[in-house]
Amino acid sequence: MLAKLYQWFWKDEYWLPAGYTWADKEDSNGVTYSHPKDLLATIPLAFIFVIIRYGFERNIGIPLSRIMGVRDHFRLKAAPNTILESFFKTQSRNPKEAQLSHLANQCGFSVRQTQRWFRRRRNQERPNLTKKFCESSWRFSFYFFSFFGGLLSIYNDTWFWGLKTGFEGYPKQPLKTYFYCWYLLVISFYISLLFTIPFDVKRKDTKEQVLHHFTVIILMFLSYCCNFMYFGGLVLLLHDITDILLEICKMFHYAQWRYTCNIFFVIFTVVFFVNRLILFPNQLIQMVNYATESFKPFFGFYLVIAFLMVLQCLHVFWSYFILRVIYLFIMNDMECNDERSDLEERDTSDEQ
Repeated sequence: MLAKLYQWFWKDEYWLPAGYTWADKEDSNGVTYSHPKDLLATIPLAFIFVIIRYGFERNIGIPLSRIMGVRDHFRLKAAPNTILESFFKTQSRNPKEAQLSHLANQCGFSVRQTQRWFRRRRNQERPNLTKKFCESSWRFSFYFFSFFGGLLSIYNDTWFWGLKTGFEGYPKQPLKTYFYCWYLLVISFYISLLFTIPFDVKRKDTKEQVLHHFTVIILMFLSYCCNFMYFGGLVLLLHDITDILLEICKMFHYAQWRYTCNIFFVIFTVVFFVNRLILFPNQLIQMVNYATESFKPFFGFYLVIAFLMVLQCLHVFWSYFILRVIYLFIMNDMECNDERSDLEERDTSDEQ
C-alpha cells in the first residue's frame, strides 16, 4: 500500500516537464542532480539548530542583552489564591465585570483587589524583555549569515543578473554544492522554528507565523525537487534582508535605544514594501513568463506558484500591521512599538 502511494506521489509527470523522467536526473559521470531524499538530512539538523539556539541565547543572547541595557520590568506577583487561580486557568484570564464581582464575593476581596490580582497574574505569564531580545538576536544572527552567505555564493552567477538564464537546460541542471548547503540549512532552521513555537513569545500573528513557516518549508522542498532553486535563491535573499532589519529593530526596541530603533524601523518599512510588495510579485511574474517559454507547465510548477501566492497574501497581511505601526509611530512622537506583542499591564499608582 505504502509502495503504491509512494510511486503515485512521485510520478514523473507531477514533478518534471513532459518528456523527462526521474531516470534523467540520476547522477552520472561526476555530475550530481537534486533528489528529494537529500532533504531527509533537514530533520536531524533541525534538532541540532534547537540545541545551538539554546546555547546561543544563554551564552550570547543574555550577555548581549545586558551589554545593550535590556532591563526586565519589576513585576509584583499575584498572591496565592486557589479560587482565582482555578478560574484563571480553566475559564478566563481576563474576566468580565460580573465575573469579577462574583469572584470578589467568593474570596472576600473588593472588585479592585480582584482586578489587581488578575492583572498581576497575567503579567506573570508574559515573557520578559530579555527572552524577547534573545529570540530576536538568534533570528537576526541566522538571517544575517544566510543572506550574506547566499549573496556571496551566487553574486557572480549569470542567472543572478538575468533570471531567464536560470531556465537554460532545465530540468537537467547540475546541483551546486553551495545551493544544497544553503537550502539544507534554511529548511532546517524553519523546521526548528516550528519545533520551538510552543516555547516562544506568543504574538497576535502566531497562527500566521506558523502558516508562513510551513509555506516556506513546502516551497523550498518543492523548488528543490522541481529544480527551481535559482528562483528560490532570489526569493530567500528578498526575504532575509527584511528579516534582518526587523529583528535588529526589535533588539534596539527592547534595549530602549529609541532613536536607533526609529532609524532602523524607517529603513525596514521602506525595504519591506519595496521587496515584498513590488520586487517579489515582479520576480514571480518573470518566473512564470520565462518558465512557460522554456517548458510546458506541470503539476509541480503550478503547486509552487500556488504557495508563492499564499506567501504574497501573508506579505499583504503583515503590511497591514506595519501600516498600523506607522500610524502609531507618528501619533506617539516617533516611537515605534511592535503591534503584534502584548504590552505589559502596569498597576496604577493608587493600587501600588
